[in-house]
Amino acid sequence: MIASPGTESRAREASCSCGQLRVTVNGPVKRVSICHCLACQRRTGSPFGEQARFDADTVEVHGRASEYVRHADEGGEARIYRFCPECGSTVFYTFEHSPELVAIPVGAFADPSFPPPTRSVYETRRHGWVAVPDSIRTDG
Repeated sequence: MIASPGTESRAREASCSCGQLRVTVNGPVKRVSICHCLACQRRTGSPFGEQARFDADTVEVHGRASEYVRHADEGGEARIYRFCPECGSTVFYTFEHSPELVAIPVGAFADPSFPPPTRSVYETRRHGWVAVPDSIRTDG
């Protein structure tokens, strides 16, 4: 059985493609979501991004990171992306109005047993062929 966000607390490690930038998380997953906004599509090169949120005080960064700031679709809040200056992989990001949270792309964990998403956002930008299970809450 796969744990739901918040039900399992164990050490997890995410990293960039070359391994230079890593994050260690020692706390429960707060939320796992998929985002269909155009910015996430461009950032990931995929029709959606999937990310997990954690309390910032449970995340430890190892290595060097460069930053890129972008705003959510329709001029929403800023997100500060941290990526590896060597290979370019986004490893984590923070939110302008929620500094207590850190989001980490689920793929950076390279863990097929990672908890599934419980929320899907920017549904109006979802590619028509992408099917979201009924168990996932959908927002706009």
